[in-house]
Amino acid sequence: MPGKVYVGKKFMPGKVYAGESLCRKKVYAGKKFMIDPAAVAFDIDSVVADTMTLFIDIARDEFNINGIQYSDFTSYFLEDCIDIDEDIIAAIIQKLLDGHYDAALRPFEGAPEVLARLGRDYAPVLFVTARPYPGPISNWIRETIALDPGATEIVATGSYEAKIDILLDRHISFFVEDRLETCFPLVEAGITPVLFKQPWNRKNNRFVEVDTWYELEKLIEFK
Repeated sequence: MPGKVYVGKKFMPGKVYAGESLCRKKVYAGKKFMIDPAAVAFDIDSVVADTMTLFIDIARDEFNINGIQYSDFTSYFLEDCIDIDEDIIAAIIQKLLDGHYDAALRPFEGAPEVLARLGRDYAPVLFVTARPYPGPISNWIRETIALDPGATEIVATGSYEAKIDILLDRHISFFVEDRLETCFPLVEAGITPVLFKQPWNRKNNRFVEVDTWYELEKLIEFK
């Protein structure tokens, strides 16, 4: 999710990051690229949750800021791509983290269905977010995905780098992520990233990319 500020290694609300497909032909090591459903995990913001549409809604409804388009988010550093005061950006992000908003946070089309399908046979479904604390996103995940409460696990790391240790500890081999820069250390750690396409990650790269959850579903090797 754009809009995150890094202060040293600490994830902080305020400032805001950018982005840079192992093979766009879905071929990996000479074979068709497929994701092991027992070894995949997911980022939340801008992968499962349409967080930046909510950002636009909060800006409009609570700060009377109109005219922001989703396509304007071309950088992970929001102050580099939208003409809004940094203090207001920070305030909107804090509202996102704390759940203090009236607009609805919606999932991307297909996400609840694919995740529910995954969770029925491969629970718990693991979500690893760089949010500093889960806050209301935990309940949102459980309310959005039609699974038993124990069929999902949410880990908030507070930093992008810390995701890797969690994924390795859980024996995860594939991670669906929207932040391009996170994909490079994932590869170095032996984890295959799947980049969920967003306006802020459109630099040339070598990673597998998906446009939608329906496309992602076709890559998961369900029984």
